[in-house]
Amino acid sequence: MSTSSRIPGFYKHSVEDRLRMLLDRGVLTREDYDALATGRNVVEPDEADRLIENVIGIQGMPVGLGLNFLVNDREYMVPMAVEEPSIIAAVSSAAKTARAGGGFRCRSMEPMLIGQIQVVGAESGPGLEAQVLEHKERILDLANSLHPNMVARGGGARDLEIVVHPRTSTRPEMFVVHLVVDSRDAMGANLVNSMCEEVAPLIEQLTGGQVFLRILSNLTDRAMVIAEATIPLAELAKNGYSGAEVRDGIILANQFAEADPHRAATHNKGIMNGIDAVALATGNDWRAIEAGAHAYASMQGRYRALTRWWKAEDGSLAGALELPLKVGTVGGQMASNPSYGIAHRILGTPGARELAEVMAAVGLAQNFGALRALSTDGIQRGHMALHARSVAVAAGTPVAWFERVVDRLVQEGDIKVWRAQEILSELKAGSAAADELASTASATAGRGTGFGKIILLGEHAAVYGRHALAAPVDIAMQAIVDDAKDARGTEILIPQWNVSETMELGATPRNSLEESLQLIQRELGLEDRPMAIHLRSGVPRAMGLGGSAALAVAVIRAMNARYTLNLTDEQVNALAYRAEQHAHGQASGIDNSVATYGRPILFKRGEPPMIREVTVGCPTPVVVGLSRHEGLTAAMVSRVAKARQSTPKAYERLFDEIDVLTLQGAEELEAGHLANLGRCMNLCHGLLNALQVSTHELEELVEIARNNGALGAKLTGAGGGGAIIALAPEDPERIAAAMRAARYRAFIAHLGEPGAKA
Repeated sequence: MSTSSRIPGFYKHSVEDRLRMLLDRGVLTREDYDALATGRNVVEPDEADRLIENVIGIQGMPVGLGLNFLVNDREYMVPMAVEEPSIIAAVSSAAKTARAGGGFRCRSMEPMLIGQIQVVGAESGPGLEAQVLEHKERILDLANSLHPNMVARGGGARDLEIVVHPRTSTRPEMFVVHLVVDSRDAMGANLVNSMCEEVAPLIEQLTGGQVFLRILSNLTDRAMVIAEATIPLAELAKNGYSGAEVRDGIILANQFAEADPHRAATHNKGIMNGIDAVALATGNDWRAIEAGAHAYASMQGRYRALTRWWKAEDGSLAGALELPLKVGTVGGQMASNPSYGIAHRILGTPGARELAEVMAAVGLAQNFGALRALSTDGIQRGHMALHARSVAVAAGTPVAWFERVVDRLVQEGDIKVWRAQEILSELKAGSAAADELASTASATAGRGTGFGKIILLGEHAAVYGRHALAAPVDIAMQAIVDDAKDARGTEILIPQWNVSETMELGATPRNSLEESLQLIQRELGLEDRPMAIHLRSGVPRAMGLGGSAALAVAVIRAMNARYTLNLTDEQVNALAYRAEQHAHGQASGIDNSVATYGRPILFKRGEPPMIREVTVGCPTPVVVGLSRHEGLTAAMVSRVAKARQSTPKAYERLFDEIDVLTLQGAEELEAGHLANLGRCMNLCHGLLNALQVSTHELEELVEIARNNGALGAKLTGAGGGGAIIALAPEDPERIAAAMRAARYRAFIAHLGEPGAKA
């Protein structure tokens, strides 16, 4: 298990990839991963109906991770539930900066709660106070008699205090008994209230007055927490500002909040942005925490800042946050929502004091991040990009256009929903124009198609000289190659993959796509020719469905047509194979062969490879289920190769068994014996699982398919993510619907019918 809270670039990944990273690091259990990936962590309406009154639905709240936290020399990833952009980004950045000074140092009091018992009509005076305190042990024993289990855990009513509020012209004198209670790791509100109720009659008897209110106080100044941090000057320098300038700016900004209640309100609101978000994620009462914090900020007779920032002796910036913070980590509230348990486990299942200290560190980090931004370039610049993302979501921006809409919003500075919708319309119009250009391309423009594929049988074994049975499905990649308007190099546009870039002539490739295209251009003698490549893809990216091979074949054919190269299908296939080797390492040659010929084939690697066309004996629909993670072909091929080196005989036997199933499966497909083909697929999937290339998600998809009537189901491609296929001649829509209900993507395809959808 990796315990570091540092995950560089975490924000750049998809939600699915972030969850996978946390699972791989041991931060999430398999059960927690499944719950978050499928949304099962959210309470259902019928469950919510048992929690509050008049339920009509569930309100969602994004949950993210505050990263980089080092608190009392311990690493924390901090779950935060918040809807406001920039909060999590700012707090993670601040925590990263604080690490240079040793992170956050936190300490806390033994947390206590106060229950208040209001007495009116009593004859007050020193004698009355003494009379009540004389019976202190009796009152505490009575309170604790209700909660023997709490007492056994070391908690319960601990002390008694008296507060007298004198009579004024508008109110009577009030004699108030404070019951000081240790609720251990529970939030304790119900515990304290019940204790106050229990001792109220005895208090009336002792005072001769009438008990009116008996209730918990949310000013938890018996549960104080202090968080501190020291940040070296070198870590403060930013955007042309020296470390000393940033330090002095933060100190001055904090002094403003200390002097001015109007500024202090916004200052403290920023602190609570972080603390409340952790409280929400962990199932704590953020309203009580807010009330206590703001009441404490006013206790000196004037509302003031909760933090202090000053110049340390060595010139560093030093800061501290002090506030009352009583939280809970056990109790019915924590069990009411599965999300709360996941959050506590991500934090390492802390006790109440530890959680309070982490929350205080988050509050101090949030305050530092805000003051640093305000005292340098202003908080708005960093906020704009994150706000633009929320606006793009509100405008209904599809994933394919999302980043481009956000970039335009930030560039223009007019971050409004209506403007995002206008930008989206403009981009779509531009794409439509590109499609129109494709349909009306010059007479000299070249066009080409590469077919998507599934492997029915034979994955991985085909790399080691065994057979594979593969077939195209009705998805494809279509390419148009024409002269470039930009003479700098190659213009690449793949709207469905959210790719729009220019690869300059002679430049070092920036990614695997550019590497493959450069290889193709070089082999065809076109490396110095500017061109425009427009691709339309019906093949999901990196899902084991032959997307990279289909792209290579489509581009080669389009270049062949545009520049009259007179390539044969065999030459197209050979060059596409080279591109596949470049992309995946030990490519088998299956993907490029299916992408080139567009027919079901029985394939065996060789020089040249054995490729025999297979006739599909009857209409054969298949359901393709997509996992939430890309299939990394090169990584999985390499993984199997390394494992084979350690136990070659065992792996060769597995490959032989896969080969037997593949040859039999080809016979069954041609004969139209789909039930037998399904059995071969099921057995092959078991062998692939033995090769350790399946995943939990692939296994779940396979199980869903089989439980809903598939004759056979297995992963297709290299594994490690990607897709599964299910043989479904009877009711493919039922299987696809079941996969979608489990929050996977799925579509129905047909064997041997290539190129219908691009």
